[in-house]
Amino acid sequence: MPPMTSTEPVGLRAQKKLETRQAISDHATRLFIERGFDATTIADIASAARVAKMTVTNYFPRKEDLALDHADAFVASLAGTVAARSPGQSAVAALHDAFREALATRNPVLGFSGRPFARMVAESTVLVARLRELHEKREEALAELLAAEAREAGGGRPGAGRTGEAGPSGADELTPYLAAAQIGGVHRALFQELQRRSVAGESEESIAAAVAPAAEAAFAQLTRALGDYAVRPQPPAAADGADKEADKEADEDDEADNS
Repeated sequence: MPPMTSTEPVGLRAQKKLETRQAISDHATRLFIERGFDATTIADIASAARVAKMTVTNYFPRKEDLALDHADAFVASLAGTVAARSPGQSAVAALHDAFREALATRNPVLGFSGRPFARMVAESTVLVARLRELHEKREEALAELLAAEAREAGGGRPGAGRTGEAGPSGADELTPYLAAAQIGGVHRALFQELQRRSVAGESEESIAAAVAPAAEAAFAQLTRALGDYAVRPQPPAAADGADKEADKEADEDDEADNS
């Protein structure tokens, strides 16, 4: 018998997959909160979602992924923000703006999760270890992006990476990794404070109000250390225009002095 070919639109199939994935995640989260992460099995989740165990593992290869289903967005968050920063904006400035926005919108990737979920995570050594791993991966992703940008700015010279020579601005080979460690450390500490307050049962409004001044102080320290680092260059046309404007102003000043 020849294989069956589907005439179902690709968009509809993709939507159904997303709905199945979300349903599995929702049932898993409910069971984790009710029973605890360690006491809940993949079979329990499959039964609740009315799918096969293999379907669950196809969507979520690791049990931890069922609880921390924002893991991909979390790992990519810092590097993604820096990659999208505006010309003339530094990495720290872009991340500061993004943190303020995430705090204002109570973004779950930032750490807003509610007391039941936060307690469930805190009570599982497996999830605590997984979170630690995700923080490390997020920092590594940011470091690799900053290193790649440094290499590009240096015309691909090995010194702009990690080979032991100075980069294009005299920066040491380790600068992107040291910068990422400082930035990642601030985000990790703020995330942990959000989680601690969530476990304690504070409201999201109370948490945001308490974390905001701490975040501002932390980013002020980062700005003092890294405010001039990883500033996205202006486009060539804009840079040329700025140079011409500066030359024009200098010529006008010379004419005024000579008159």
